[in-house]
Amino acid sequence: MSIIARHLKYIYSKGLPGETIAIDDISFEIADGECVGVIGHTGSGKSTLLQHMNGLLRPHSGEIFVADMNIGDDSVKKADISRSVGLVFQYPEYQLFEETVEKDVAFGPRNLGVPDRELPTIVRESLELLGLDCDELADKSPFELSGGQKRRVAIAGVLAMKPRVLILDEPTAGLDPASKREMLDVIKKLRCDRELIVVFVSHNMKDIAELSDRVLVMNGGKLVMSGTPEEVFARASELKGMGLSVPPVTEIIYELSEKLQLPFKAIFEEREAAEYIAAHMMGRQG
Repeated sequence: MSIIARHLKYIYSKGLPGETIAIDDISFEIADGECVGVIGHTGSGKSTLLQHMNGLLRPHSGEIFVADMNIGDDSVKKADISRSVGLVFQYPEYQLFEETVEKDVAFGPRNLGVPDRELPTIVRESLELLGLDCDELADKSPFELSGGQKRRVAIAGVLAMKPRVLILDEPTAGLDPASKREMLDVIKKLRCDRELIVVFVSHNMKDIAELSDRVLVMNGGKLVMSGTPEEVFARASELKGMGLSVPPVTEIIYELSEKLQLPFKAIFEEREAAEYIAAHMMGRQG
């Protein structure tokens, strides 16, 4: 199972005076089990690209295949796409609406025709996968929960439909440090337990470096870079030229490379950075 995009193009307000090319001739492949981070400044085409992956938008030209379905083909049913691709919007907790946590998580699979007798098991599995206690939370109103719990309940509602692809738009935005750490750990766990393809957008470059096997960089509607976090963030000057940042530790190495002629390397962990700097400083003294 994979995601394959070939020469995707999408135009907002096509044929009207204000038409805008949102994504332009984009091609890529995402392999089964990969976690791919997508970065780019506001208006670069990131969200438009995500919405093509679950059929909310269909390309004006080109093709995108997800789980062997041609998402751009009008004959493909939206229900079939929903079974395979789960999309979690930014601040998904604002989409909670049912009286109880159990009803909210069960809403998606019930709409897909899952028999009522199977729903309690699905709800329990989905909540526990997100590290939530079903016995404690099932009968509670989702609006009584903490911000981090609400977000995990919202994601549980998507996972309850058992997608093979999980798409996340800014999954840690607005969370306090503890809830953010929990969310990152949850995403890592989902990859292992469900063997999902995970695609996520984030402006937090530390999260991108920590979670991603590969990074796609969008700029002006085009895919301008693709590689491992180490490969992409090693091109810090180019990223900065697009108005993008790099992870905090990488930024320190970058600044030192500019001021002290330290060879630049994309490093993400503080200890590794300290050892790298110390080794080069000692080498100079020697």
